Amino acid sequence: MTVSAGPLLEFDHSFARELPRLSVPWTAAPVPSPALLVLNTELAGELGLDAEALRTPAGVALFVGAGVPEEARPVAQVYAGHQFGAYQPRLGDGRALLLGELVDRDGRRRDLHLKGSGRTPFARGGDGKAAVGPMLREYVMGEAMHALGIPTSRALAVVATGDRVVRETLLPGAVLARVAASHLRVGTFQYAAGDPEIVRQLADYAIARHHPDVAEAANPYLEFYRQVVDAQASLVARWMLVGFVHGVMNTDNTTISGETIDYGPCAFMDAFDPGTVFSSIDHGGRYAYGNQPGIAQWNLARLGETLLPLIDEDLDAAVGAATEVVSSFVERYDAHWASGMAAKLGLETPDAALFRDLLVLLHDQRVDFTRFFRALSAQLRGGEARSLFVEPDAFDAWAARWEALLPPDRGAVAAAMDRVNPVYIPRNHIVEEALTAATEGDMAPFHRLLEVVASPFDERAGLDRYAEPAPAGSRAHVTYCGT
Repeated sequence: MTVSAGPLLEFDHSFARELPRLSVPWTAAPVPSPALLVLNTELAGELGLDAEALRTPAGVALFVGAGVPEEARPVAQVYAGHQFGAYQPRLGDGRALLLGELVDRDGRRRDLHLKGSGRTPFARGGDGKAAVGPMLREYVMGEAMHALGIPTSRALAVVATGDRVVRETLLPGAVLARVAASHLRVGTFQYAAGDPEIVRQLADYAIARHHPDVAEAANPYLEFYRQVVDAQASLVARWMLVGFVHGVMNTDNTTISGETIDYGPCAFMDAFDPGTVFSSIDHGGRYAYGNQPGIAQWNLARLGETLLPLIDEDLDAAVGAATEVVSSFVERYDAHWASGMAAKLGLETPDAALFRDLLVLLHDQRVDFTRFFRALSAQLRGGEARSLFVEPDAFDAWAARWEALLPPDRGAVAAAMDRVNPVYIPRNHIVEEALTAATEGDMAPFHRLLEVVASPFDERAGLDRYAEPAPAGSRAHVTYCGT
């Protein structure tokens, strides 16, 4: 069934229709005075939508859930999840709505989802609202990750509501309209796990939507599991290669599609440190930068537990098969990461010892992760990277080993390195500057930041400050959940 939202778009509702026990029909809370803050015209084009029509009052109303036609079936999804290792049997969209699904210009089905649209039955005491700053953070982080080539949800729009949101202070409210391949999560399977038939229906739906090629496999559910494991191994390897810290890798934030989702307490490292944590509540460092691969595997093991009845009627055989798949995560992750690191260093083949020694060197001397790789390619053009090191002799020794492994055409090597090593990432201090200004009503710094991170690999004049880490002596960067 497809329903029309006037001339703006057409929704389908396959998730709500095929899996009715995994959501509840719901509507957004009214907002006093919606005003469009930012619209993603590029994404609108991908979705086959008229960007100018989305700027009209009808379009803005849609982005806060007020302009949805009567025939539509917006729902709040329910799921479970391990949050910081503790199992919560019933979570769900506490302040969010799945408006429906769109089919984009390439024939891909994608969710349109609101965040900050009011309390739902899963709110667990929350107010159901969101503030301008965190919603704009999700927008800029999604666009930066997309530009870096990392699979991600993306924001279509952020709309100010005219509400004031009570946090530490009163903040201007906002709703985020987010687009994702789907919002199916490991936590969705965990919630369904009490009923094997619902798990089967959910797995069949996920296969049809994300991994249709496995349907003809000898054991489609085991092959489905294998593909999800590989998608997550690839995703997390890509995070690690650009110094990204997700910050809240709960099972309810681990997608079946292999996209990054939920940019809350997330940020990019400046100085390389595997122990980097940005979340205000991650006191034990569970989701620290260096722990992310292991956490991803742990989360995937929880998915495997829910699939056991589908993999084999013999429990021991199912456990053995699932264990083999989830154990392969390490090899899969290492292969993705090593291939990516070789590209970052301009090498034709990976060199594990060279990689290991480089990371030790960067950590010991607290070298900025992003700047280092661009300085390294500049060194092949006559520049130098050694000035980033407090004790440059150690770098010189490593660099001699590195250069001995490079192909002879150093100009081509440097150009190839620059295509995978960004100049610009959303530097934490600049993100905070832009969000503070936006909260106070000035969107210009935010739009400038968006423009910069949308082309992360192309160095441009006048943008030096966007390529620099926070000034020495700056306070440690902290981000927050649930904002």
